[in-house]
Amino acid sequence: MLASKVLVADDDEKIRELLELYLSKEGFLVEQATDGAEAILKAQQLKPDLIVLDIMMPVMDGMEVCRQVRKFSKVPIIMLTARDEDEDRILGLELGADDYVSKPFNPRELVARVKAVLRRTPQGKEELSPRDAILSFPQLTINRQEYVATALGQTLQLTAKEMELLWHLAAHPGRVFSREQLLESIWGYEYFGDTRTVDTHIKRIRQKLGIQEDTPWDIKTVWGVGYKFEVRP
Repeated sequence: MLASKVLVADDDEKIRELLELYLSKEGFLVEQATDGAEAILKAQQLKPDLIVLDIMMPVMDGMEVCRQVRKFSKVPIIMLTARDEDEDRILGLELGADDYVSKPFNPRELVARVKAVLRRTPQGKEELSPRDAILSFPQLTINRQEYVATALGQTLQLTAKEMELLWHLAAHPGRVFSREQLLESIWGYEYFGDTRTVDTHIKRIRQKLGIQEDTPWDIKTVWGVGYKFEVRP
């Protein structure tokens, strides 16, 4: 089995070397980028399996790098920042980041998050039979194998996490999931009690689905509990 390739993009040499040390010990192949422009170039050329991306970088910041990378790749991205601000976290998730880690961080924890994210990307999943890979509802089709969803005649541009979250809910219509359950199922670890990331993803999914009052299905908020996918009668 080929080792997964991780691109570490950070202008701090000590952080790059530290992460390469810990990731290499776990069997990952590690490439480095020192600024945003180099990060985009290497993402295009090397096609890494995951990118660890610092927000505060010269030439081009991590947010813009994430925005540009999402134009040509769905590679999982873990954002790093020295600022623990909601605005950064929410913007990063909206741009398509899969995870978010604040500095200073424990390198073992970051390695664990890299493994968790990779386990939940398409290349880390077993092949599904065509029958098991597709969910169909009136005017909505979700193809888990190809990571494509079509709603109301439009093909949706969903991030990997948005796709997984939509599939998880739609695969159990009518069942209510708490935010904590969704965090565990989709992200695969305790997100330090920060259930707001679920709310952010649900909001983005609903917007992309274009849900209206007459739409045949909905992602309903169950106040005080969580969310459920509901097919309207």
